[in-house]
Amino acid sequence: MKKSIIIPALDLIDGHVVRLYQGDYAKTTLYTDNPVAQFQRYVEQGAQQLHLVDLTGAKNPNKRQTRLIGEIIAQVKCPIQVGGGIRCEQDAADLLAVGANRVVIGSTAVKERETVKSWFNKYGAEKFVLALDVNINEKGEKQIAVSGWQENSGVSLEELIKDFREVGLQHVLCTDISRDGTLAGSNVDLYREICAAFPEVSFISSGGIGSLQDVEALKGTGVGGVIIGRALLEGKFNVAEAISCWQNG
Repeated sequence: MKKSIIIPALDLIDGHVVRLYQGDYAKTTLYTDNPVAQFQRYVEQGAQQLHLVDLTGAKNPNKRQTRLIGEIIAQVKCPIQVGGGIRCEQDAADLLAVGANRVVIGSTAVKERETVKSWFNKYGAEKFVLALDVNINEKGEKQIAVSGWQENSGVSLEELIKDFREVGLQHVLCTDISRDGTLAGSNVDLYREICAAFPEVSFISSGGIGSLQDVEALKGTGVGGVIIGRALLEGKFNVAEAISCWQNG
């Protein structure tokens, strides 16, 4: 049984910790302008892996917050995986250079598969997380959405995972986008199904965690990690309580 971990997440716009509702930049909630202090709080409570999204860089590649992210990584003594609009090899290389333990890649992995597969071969598959946002249609088909959920790629979740298994894919962050930022709970059936289909891949659940009951519901699905963002920022529970719930309940 793979050890699953609770992964606290922060989203950054211009150095401020924010949350978007359903991926909409017009619906932004500001939480704090001190991401280092926030992450350090999570580490003190037992976090062993953190997740950081550069929303400024995702929207405008010329304004990537790579230097700031490097400063955050240097001050927070914990592995941090970083994503947000990774469009080219230089983006990924820059984040690895400033200390990200993994780079999270979304739409580019769907649109430019062979290019991203070459990064796996060059830097090592363990350095990457594929962030796959899925729309599940009325037939139950898991279609990957791209470009900040604006469009359906026409590619199925299963097909893409099989393709990237050829280059040693290890980590997949999977979000049912109907749940993200809603605190309405995770799509437990989705995680149970994909973890069973691809036992060699570590799936990270993301989106919808609003309570310790939602954390509890994911136990036994096989997920290798649970990303929690807004619920921690809003004090629904803390990292220590989530870890305890996961390990003991």
